[in-house]
Amino acid sequence: MAVAPIPIALTIAGSDPSGGAGIQADLKTFSALEVYGAAVLVALTAQNTRGVTGVHEVPTDFVAAQIDSIFDDLSVAAVKIGMLATAPLIETVAAGLDRHRAENVVLDPVMVSTAGSRLLAPDAIATLRAILMPRALLITPNLPEAAALLDEPLAETDGQRVAQGERLIALGANAVLIKGGHGHEPDSIDILVDRNGVRRFHAKRVETTNTHGTGCTLSSAIAAGLARGLELDAAVAAAKTYLTEALQAAHHLAVGHGNGPVHHFHALWTDRAG
Repeated sequence: MAVAPIPIALTIAGSDPSGGAGIQADLKTFSALEVYGAAVLVALTAQNTRGVTGVHEVPTDFVAAQIDSIFDDLSVAAVKIGMLATAPLIETVAAGLDRHRAENVVLDPVMVSTAGSRLLAPDAIATLRAILMPRALLITPNLPEAAALLDEPLAETDGQRVAQGERLIALGANAVLIKGGHGHEPDSIDILVDRNGVRRFHAKRVETTNTHGTGCTLSSAIAAGLARGLELDAAVAAAKTYLTEALQAAHHLAVGHGNGPVHHFHALWTDRAG
């Protein structure tokens, strides 16, 4: 009997040995959303819920070899890109995307961890902006990341956030999701800006300290939606709902002594959800 192919999404990112962010969060998200996850590791980190204490980069030639091995065998329907610590890594990943004509690329421009550790060299920001941002279908900066990409102050108002999204489009981005998790409004509002206009995605802000890996989880959930054939707006909306529910259920997980993880499997672990 013929077996229907499963959608495949690839994450290109760094590891989190504590399991809440990075490659581990991406693969959990893909699995929870019924997408087969493949992974290219670009860095090892020593981190936990309290912060990052070390980063060990994977050599660029081996990153390229991993990318080639995946695309030479698997039918990748979407790609999520996370932590890329240096300009050479960014250049290597961009070349790999071009080599294999990767589609549905979601770029999460990770610069600083939830606990405040810097994960992107300052001199690599220009490289990220110039050669990787235009290759992505969508970039998903939070408020500090959007400001850093533009070398501007943090956007405080809705109008300022839309304007920063529009300036990122002018710099070459195809679509920008300005995430509102760092805001202070009662709702967490993510703003999608592209050449077709502006759309807003609302969710009640969840009061929790379990925020480790939220950015990784949202971007990988969007990639999962794209891999399953959703249009961009629908993929963003579904990912927003998934992350909100994972945050709401996160209090069922007692993991670590810092910013704990969201509950990626809240819909499956019925005795630890709701």
